Amino acid sequence: MRLALTLCLMLTTPAVAQETFSGAEFDARVSGKTLYFERAGRAFGAEQYFPDKRVIWAFEDGQCQRGIWFENANSDICFIYDESPEPICWDFFKQPGGGVSARAKGADPLNDLFAVHEDEAPLACEAPDLGV
Repeated sequence: MRLALTLCLMLTTPAVAQETFSGAEFDARVSGKTLYFERAGRAFGAEQYFPDKRVIWAFEDGQCQRGIWFENANSDICFIYDESPEPICWDFFKQPGGGVSARAKGADPLNDLFAVHEDEAPLACEAPDLGV
């Protein structure tokens, strides 16, 4: 009986909120780096972060888009890309061991992106979207 009660309490207890990066923390964490993301265990894309908040996003098919990121009034990390001028906002979460995950605003957590690798190498984008 105690086991059943304990299990019920565990299932009804809300999950601990994940800590998000502020804009300044995000900048310090990603500036000068390229992060490679997976969703549901599959490669999703990579983003190169420049020191001046410019970015290049590369889809898995090799298509690249230039953009910028900024922190909005709600402390969301938002991106505007040349191909889509409407801001796309995300929560970037701090993961154990210094990792990073991301969730588009309003999206199902099952669609979270996880940074599985990072380096300082530029993305291999074809001109004019060279990752340098």
